[in-house]
Amino acid sequence: MDVNYKFKTEPYQHQREALGRSITQQNFGFFMEMGAGKSKVLIDTIATLANEGEIDFALIIAPKGVYGNWIRKEIPEHFSDDVAHRVIQWYANPNKTQEAEMSALREPRPGVLTIFVMNVEAFSTPKGVKAGEWIARKYGARGLIGIDESTTIKNPKAKRTKSLCKISKGFRYRRLLTGSPVTKNPLDIYAQAAFLDPNLLGYDSYFAFQARYAILKKRTMGAHSFQQIVGYRNIDELSQRISRWSYRVLKEECLDLPEKIYTTRSVPLTPDQIKYYNELRNDAFTFVEEGGLVTAQEVITKMLRMQQVLAGHLKNDDHEMIDIPTRRIDTVLECIEETDGKVILWSRFRYEMKALKDALEKAHGPGTAAMFYGDTPTPERQEIVRRFQDPNDPLRFFVSNKTGAYGITLTAANTVIYVSNDFDLETRVQSEDRAHRIGQRKPVTYIDLIADNTIDERIVQALRNKMVMSAAVLGEEAREWLKLTPKKS
Repeated sequence: MDVNYKFKTEPYQHQREALGRSITQQNFGFFMEMGAGKSKVLIDTIATLANEGEIDFALIIAPKGVYGNWIRKEIPEHFSDDVAHRVIQWYANPNKTQEAEMSALREPRPGVLTIFVMNVEAFSTPKGVKAGEWIARKYGARGLIGIDESTTIKNPKAKRTKSLCKISKGFRYRRLLTGSPVTKNPLDIYAQAAFLDPNLLGYDSYFAFQARYAILKKRTMGAHSFQQIVGYRNIDELSQRISRWSYRVLKEECLDLPEKIYTTRSVPLTPDQIKYYNELRNDAFTFVEEGGLVTAQEVITKMLRMQQVLAGHLKNDDHEMIDIPTRRIDTVLECIEETDGKVILWSRFRYEMKALKDALEKAHGPGTAAMFYGDTPTPERQEIVRRFQDPNDPLRFFVSNKTGAYGITLTAANTVIYVSNDFDLETRVQSEDRAHRIGQRKPVTYIDLIADNTIDERIVQALRNKMVMSAAVLGEEAREWLKLTPKKS
């Protein structure tokens, strides 16, 4: 099918190529790095198919913090005015006005494309699943279903994954969108491919797929035995299979964006931090040496508490929060003294975020810092982003956790500080690209705060290892990233 309609916004060459390769395919993945414009490609796909009479309905699914962006920004900005369409939003608990808006979905409008936007979390609920199944029956035969940030369905055991894989079968066209479909290990791709078509990877069983691409070793723990993944194999073959039904592009290949600059700032521990940190670490070592059985959850809890100590607080066994003297916030303030303009600060902990906001406003004045996290109401989130992007607004510091890592543009900043990281590669990559995307005109500097010989270093190394594996699965070279200076013995 020729792409023959009037674009509302002129596509880049790589966007034209993605559209051209995919438009005749029922199943396709746009694995385009954040900031490369994959949302526009899906919008142009929907408009083209509607213009050609192929579809009259599109269901767009995105994470809760992102799906509103499709309604407020992406569709109004990019959808062709030559294709008659209406946009309807899903509400889990609608008021009367919202209920009336959604009820319009029951009545098709001849000659008008309907775009329905839902959050992916809804498909973990009976109400959302019921709605999805009804839509698939009523509109799927002449419809397209697309998932933005498709790694939200990478877990084949999750309820939302099972629900969406079932619902997707009722649609004529299926699309995936994500910066990278592999954020933890090569097996991440299985459920995403199954959403498109269970046979795309050559295996309709997850365990058969796992046996082909994972190296398993039998482990025994007490009276229980299990298969543990100790490595991966046949990665070149997997990469070739994925390339048959997807389009992959990195920003550096398609956009003339400024460079990324990575650096670290060492943060010495206070005596109290050393005391608490060593106690936690020694407790873990003692437990293992005495033959204790350590579950994955126990390991995660231990690491989380060690990281809390580095952030300047610790929740004890009585669930009381203990303040621990830390030099981390002082180091943040020192970094900011060396920079001009607006700054993004990422933290894993709300407690640390609050301390950062207070310290920044004390040093730079009231209203200069804002927190953006899960409990921030949607209207307030929009206002924070608007103010931050306004060069004349005094809001200079955007303080967030992973909530702010998705679906927003923060190109007003060209300095990004990671006050505390986590092990999630997707969060790290997504958060980096809030500032480094179309609209950024300056090099972006990323500063990671690292306490030497602590879990800070382990997290960075784990993220690097995941990046290398992800690149191998997608058939590309691992990109340059943060490097820790080797310690002298």
